[in-house]
Amino acid sequence: MSQGNNGVAIHADNVSRHYQMGAALIRAVDDVSLSVGAGEFLALLGSSGSGKSTLLNLLAGLDRPTAGAIVVRGRNLAEMDTHELARYRSLTVGMVFQAFNLLPRMTLEENVELPLRLAEVDRADRAARVREALEHVHLEKRLAHRPSELSGGEQQRAALARALVNRPTILLADEPTGNLDSATGEEIMLLLKSFNQSMGMTIVMVTHERPLAERFAHRIATVADGKLISVTTKPATECNHENR
Repeated sequence: MSQGNNGVAIHADNVSRHYQMGAALIRAVDDVSLSVGAGEFLALLGSSGSGKSTLLNLLAGLDRPTAGAIVVRGRNLAEMDTHELARYRSLTVGMVFQAFNLLPRMTLEENVELPLRLAEVDRADRAARVREALEHVHLEKRLAHRPSELSGGEQQRAALARALVNRPTILLADEPTGNLDSATGEEIMLLLKSFNQSMGMTIVMVTHERPLAERFAHRIATVADGKLISVTTKPATECNHENR
């Protein structure tokens, strides 16, 4: 297992995210502390409404905590201004969702190139970066196709390529197999595992499927009612067997 070898990638310190809905206070995330090692594959496991996606959005800098701090590679997200947060989301983290979120009128090449344009990467460098990202997900021959011409699994692989194109060190995945059949979901999970192992990428994946979490993640953090209720580590012998 590679996690922990290079220190801590993400640390959530007593993080809460509360919402006021009428007279009720919704504790979506409630006083959660959790560290993710550099190069670790962590699964956030929980049922619908448990707070796991809210926690992932906090780690992504898409939402700000009501209390507590989220420190990524030594920097507190709460202390970043809007511009710094945008750069963090653009260059440090890649995100993949259950919905593929591909733009229907754009070709696969244009969809994957979009984050490079937003990050103002030099135009001369973009084509090679797009091809590299698509090669990682085995879609380099589908550059000119539009999302409607791709299967669900291919669209999710395209979304993965788009998340990889800025070469992030952290990949955050929210139910990445949720819209896929089990065989296609397995393909996506094997890709995530290969990114974790070959690139040393830190992965945090939200899922409600315990078998997926147990099979692919190094550790499982279980969330219920906004609270972190357990963190379990896969035995080293099991990890060694998985990683052969």
